[in-house]
Amino acid sequence: MMLLRDAVYGLRMRTSLNIPQEVLESFDTTWQEEGLESRSRAVREAIHEYIERHTELEGVEGPAVAALAFDYEHTLVIGQLHTVQHEFEDIISTTQHMHQGEWCLETIFCQGSAARIRELVYRLRDFDAVGRVNVMFLQPESPATSED
Repeated sequence: MMLLRDAVYGLRMRTSLNIPQEVLESFDTTWQEEGLESRSRAVREAIHEYIERHTELEGVEGPAVAALAFDYEHTLVIGQLHTVQHEFEDIISTTQHMHQGEWCLETIFCQGSAARIRELVYRLRDFDAVGRVNVMFLQPESPATSED
């Protein structure tokens, strides 16, 4: 019976996660308000959404224009973020920065290869003190050829 169930529903793996208490409480409130059946179900959906976002980000090719918006705890990461921004000055056109207590909201406007922009996104997401990194891509269309 177990083999048939695994074949139909796929193998399942039990895992554990370290999540800050306030994030877990907010997550639990959210999935319960949505009427989902369990935390496990909500985590599976969140994982699927994460995979979809990654797949979409990986699907952009060629020259692109992008806006990256992210929040971070200023005192924990500002020096490292400045270093990263200098490493990516070849694609960063401009930045906007706003303070809110110990947290900051920053937007980086980029122009260059989609692969290089992706590399910057992944570097920013790698910092523990960065809360979220949201990306909006614009891909310039190739100029239309005129037929005269």
